[in-house]
Amino acid sequence: MDALFDILIAGGGFGMFVAAFLAGSFIPFSSEVVMVGLLAAGCDPSDLLLWGTAGNVLGSLFNYCVGSLGREEWITRWTKTPPEKLERGKRWVRRYGAWAGLVAWVPLLGSVITVAMGFMRVKMIYAMTTVAIGKYVRYWVVVSAYCAS
Repeated sequence: MDALFDILIAGGGFGMFVAAFLAGSFIPFSSEVVMVGLLAAGCDPSDLLLWGTAGNVLGSLFNYCVGSLGREEWITRWTKTPPEKLERGKRWVRRYGAWAGLVAWVPLLGSVITVAMGFMRVKMIYAMTTVAIGKYVRYWVVVSAYCAS
């Protein structure tokens, strides 16, 4: 896994995009590690914020599309999400609607929420707008904390 992190860090902004896409999808991955490595390597924080947010939102859009297929057995098989976790995500979406996307940055829960948003047919524009806001703020906090230290 360390070799993958090294390759992504060597990739600069594109490496950040790929890491963020993986982390935004249902694949367990930590894009923050890549972001901190790129910040340490001297990459422009604004570029990393842009690339990271774009990749993470596209990863969430991928999850949304998988959820929109509408077959729970496919979702649980492809995403390796247990049915009870999918139900948890659906409860969040029933309760908060598109606003649930604001917490899509939370590890594990975020992927389930974005899949559930697709499954429950939340309007894509609203879903991805709230997802983008939440993910941008999360990366902004990482960049700000690194630059303040």
